[in-house]
Amino acid sequence: MHSYSTILCSVSKNICTITLNRPEVYNALNDLMKKELNEVLKEAQKDPEVRCLVIRGAGEKAFCSGQDLKEHAENETRRSLKESLEKSYNPMIRRMRTMEKPIIGMINGVAAGAGLSIALACDMRIMADHAKLIEVFIRIALVPDSGSHWFLPRLVGMAKAFEYAALGNDITAAEAERVGLVNKVVPSSDLEKTTTELAQRLAQSPTKSIGLIKRTLNKALASDLDSLLDYEATIQEIASLSEDHKEGITAFLEKRPPQFKGK
Repeated sequence: MHSYSTILCSVSKNICTITLNRPEVYNALNDLMKKELNEVLKEAQKDPEVRCLVIRGAGEKAFCSGQDLKEHAENETRRSLKESLEKSYNPMIRRMRTMEKPIIGMINGVAAGAGLSIALACDMRIMADHAKLIEVFIRIALVPDSGSHWFLPRLVGMAKAFEYAALGNDITAAEAERVGLVNKVVPSSDLEKTTTELAQRLAQSPTKSIGLIKRTLNKALASDLDSLLDYEATIQEIASLSEDHKEGITAFLEKRPPQFKGK
C-alpha cells in the first residue's frame, strides 16, 4: 500500500484498515483526503491479499465530521457542490457498494454529513456507545448527499429517514442500534476488539461468496421477486464453481473446519 498524507492504511491478516487521519478537524474531508480515499479504496479493491476492509477515524472524538467547510470558505468564487459530488464523493460511494469485499465501518466518534454517508455505505457498522450520527446538512440549509437519501429509507423506513434528514438531530448510539442504522453498539473500550474480531471472521470467510451476496443484495433493492429468483440461480452457479465451495464440501465430509482462501 502507498503512504498517504490524510489517511493511514495498513494490511494485516487479510484486513485492510483505513484510518481517516485529520483528528484536529474531526477527520473532516478536504479535497486531498477525498482523492486519497478514492485511491486507497481502488488499491484495496485490486489487492488479492485484502479480504476485508475496516474504515475508522483517528482519535476518539470523530469517525468523520463530513466536508471540511473551512477549506473553501475564503474562496470568493462559489464552488459547485454538484461538481464536488460527481468528482469525488459519488465515485467513492459507488466503489464501496460495488467492491465485492466486506467493509466494516468502525464508528469511534461522531459521523456527520458525508461522514455519515460513508459509514452508511459500509456493509456493517460497529459503533462506540459515546458516538453519535448526524444528518447535519439541514443545519446549513443543504440536503443529504453521498447516498444518504438512498441508504436511510432502506435501513430505517421513510418516516424515520425524513425525520433524520429534515430535523438533523443527533442520533445516539442506543437509537442507532434500535432503529437498525448500526449492527452493534459496544463500550468505547471494546470497540477495537469487537471490530477486529468481526473483521477477522469476514477475512477468513469465502470472499467470493461474500462479494456475490453483496452484489445480489444491491440488486434485490430494486428488483421484483421473479427477477431476483432468476438472478440468484445465476449467482449460485458462479458460487458453486469456486475453489472455496469445493473446500467447504470437502471439509464438511471430512468433519473439519474449512480453510477458505477467498478464491
